[in-house]
Amino acid sequence: MQGNEACAEGALAAGLRFYAGYPITPSTEIAEILSWRLPQVGGKFIQMEDELGSLAAVLGASIGGLKSTTATSGPGFSLMQENIGFAAAAEIPCVIVNVQRAGPSTGQPTSPAQGDVMQARWGTHGDHPIIALAPSSVRETFDLTIRAFNLSEKYRTPVILLMDEVVAHMRESIILPQPGEIEVVERPSPTIDPSAYLAFDNSIDVPPLASFGEGYRYHITGLFHDEAGFPTQRLDEINPWFERLFHKIERNRADIIRVQEELTSDADIVLVSYGASARSARHAMRIAREQGQQVGLLKLLTLWPFPEESVDRLAGRVKKFIVPEMNRGQIVLEVERVVRGRAEVRGVSRVDGELILPAQIEKALED
Repeated sequence: MQGNEACAEGALAAGLRFYAGYPITPSTEIAEILSWRLPQVGGKFIQMEDELGSLAAVLGASIGGLKSTTATSGPGFSLMQENIGFAAAAEIPCVIVNVQRAGPSTGQPTSPAQGDVMQARWGTHGDHPIIALAPSSVRETFDLTIRAFNLSEKYRTPVILLMDEVVAHMRESIILPQPGEIEVVERPSPTIDPSAYLAFDNSIDVPPLASFGEGYRYHITGLFHDEAGFPTQRLDEINPWFERLFHKIERNRADIIRVQEELTSDADIVLVSYGASARSARHAMRIAREQGQQVGLLKLLTLWPFPEESVDRLAGRVKKFIVPEMNRGQIVLEVERVVRGRAEVRGVSRVDGELILPAQIEKALED
């Protein structure tokens, strides 16, 4: 199975019933597959005029009660930023798949990169929490796509699946779980009288989201809003909402964040990596181990919120962190922030549209 195919199948397994998107390499196969797979399960597929309209349609479908997604790449992801912020503010569940390619601008459409890490966190305007996941294999793509939908529904928030061209286009033999083996989170519906319903009730972290047409009336806006959703300038209404918006993610970091550690218990040097770069990092770690070096791997499945607990714990006992990533250094900045000088932090970067090779990492281990 190809990575993009695993993404499409994972979305369907999670309950996807609406896709709107504009084709762009290297994500296009996701749209192609869903254009014929979604109708088979009673879902809808729409090819939109552009990426702005794509995410707008996704948000509308989600408010209507359908699990919804779109897939794009760097230039399209930039065009979606305003609506990602709207989804965060209006707390509309949705999944945005970004199959990263080399940039900036249109860059090299068929070449890999991991240059949108910070755009995923800070691309839209204003302060808001975000969740971003990064698979490094075809099976992880299937699993993390499902997880992206589950987290989105559970926390009423947009979730970004940050793939890269290597993972999207590689083919691996995998065994998919049976439907009964897959955890699927469904959006809780309100059970109170519609006259008492508050779509943005600040007394609970994640208030239930009523689907339009179910008899619950409420207002949705990107403006600061009160608990009923209507625009407000009252500070006693704005501040509790902002606190809840962030706390629903921060209070649940342990539920949201996933990492994989390999051979870190006795490591002097830890490689911190994600996506396709983590595959090269693991290979380099194994070669180093064969040569007697005490090297471990911390693979990040969750990029945002940043898994600072894991880095902080390791920073107290390792001598060096090496961060291979296909950009000029983005996650390495987060590692430096958390380490705070307790260990050496070094990045291994590549931005020429080629995958980081294990030899590059091995050289960094020798220096």
